Amino acid sequence: MARHAAELTVDEVSAATRVRVPIVHAIEEDDFSRCGGDFYARGHLRALARAVGADGEALVARYDAIHGTAPVPIAPVAAMDAKRIKAASSRPNWTVAMLVAITAVVVLIGYNLVAGKPGKETVGSASAPLPSTAAPATPSVQPPAPAPSVAPIAAAPADKVTVKLVAEGGTSWVSALDGTGKSLFQNNLDAGKDQTFTDPKQIKLVIGNAAAVHLYVNGKDLGPAGKDGQVVHLTYTPGDPQAG
Repeated sequence: MARHAAELTVDEVSAATRVRVPIVHAIEEDDFSRCGGDFYARGHLRALARAVGADGEALVARYDAIHGTAPVPIAPVAAMDAKRIKAASSRPNWTVAMLVAITAVVVLIGYNLVAGKPGKETVGSASAPLPSTAAPATPSVQPPAPAPSVAPIAAAPADKVTVKLVAEGGTSWVSALDGTGKSLFQNNLDAGKDQTFTDPKQIKLVIGNAAAVHLYVNGKDLGPAGKDGQVVHLTYTPGDPQAG
């Protein structure tokens, strides 16, 4: 099984994919009744495949061959709706009026978004939208600054291993164990957050989304832990960084 090969528990896979534990168990037993339909079952299969390093499209193809259902035909439904509209003499005018009104609202909102005019609020304060649009861009660029994060690692004792993880550009599930096997951290590391671990012997890591985590080990910048969506297992000891 791909999950066992990746050395991940059901709880770890559930945390990395946000697919509930009972559903993960059911899918591993080829029971998709808890998924809520083919659409969600295919989504769960792709997410679980990414977490354990398996081929998601191959799993979806296998699911469709065994459990999948034929797509719901659209043309007959459209034809039936057209007949119902023609049959009801009083409803067509209301239906058309509602469609026109909804279309006008959508066009107006789209125009305001493109023109940078958030509706009525522009009349009260023209400067209010500017800080709100600029604010999200600033924190997304500044938190990954490497200079302040390297300094405390460089000052760590030479006879210990010090590992700092900084989440950049996304969220990743992280598990960290010390030299005795004790859990130091087991949770999602959100973008802009960081965690530092120190131990006399070793630090063992499992990172669910390797590209989102930047590594600093024993004062050295090792860059991203891996590729986007990749699950990596790393072990570091005192001295030069060396993956276990």
